[in-house]
Amino acid sequence: MDVISYFIYSFISLFVIVSPIGVLITFISLTSTMTVQEKNQIAKKSVFLACLMCLFFAITGDGILDFFGINVDSLRVAGGILLFKIAFDMMLAHVSRESITEGEINESMNREDIWIFPIAMPMMTGPGTITTVILLSGSSESVFQQLAVIFAILLTFLACFLILFFSRRVYKLIGYSGTLVISRLLGLFLAALAVDFITKGIWNIYTGFMN
Repeated sequence: MDVISYFIYSFISLFVIVSPIGVLITFISLTSTMTVQEKNQIAKKSVFLACLMCLFFAITGDGILDFFGINVDSLRVAGGILLFKIAFDMMLAHVSRESITEGEINESMNREDIWIFPIAMPMMTGPGTITTVILLSGSSESVFQQLAVIFAILLTFLACFLILFFSRRVYKLIGYSGTLVISRLLGLFLAALAVDFITKGIWNIYTGFMN
């Protein structure tokens, strides 16, 4: 896969798993009593932290796998199963319990650090996102593909920032029903990505074992 194709693949994968439209509803509910300036500050800080975490795992992904002695194909299978569970919840318009529960969202209503929890983590940078970043970084075949992953992360969180920064306008434009439809469509694409991870991982493990 050439660098441009890998960048597009990485961006689509990350955008689907981060699902900024899915984050939008919770973000609006948590910031409903805030001024526009306070809301925008929450958006800036949460996106910056989430992006920083993803960049960290993109850069250190190979080292983490080597440290724990994990083969990238084993992570593909395990990560694919996790992503499929998240995708299934998205298609049912449920908050994925792999990231955060409804109870945790309700408890965070009165917290002052909601930009850290639950917005930055785990909603934008949860287990599924971290797994995807490590897989994309670990599967890269050149320095240029690794750079493509980093640029894909930056572009994904730029899109997240714009959606959250203009959250009230975006929500007014697409409405609650629109967010559910988009979340379900992203869930479908995520399920396909999860199946691709699982089948590719199983096939590589099988061929490696046979050789």
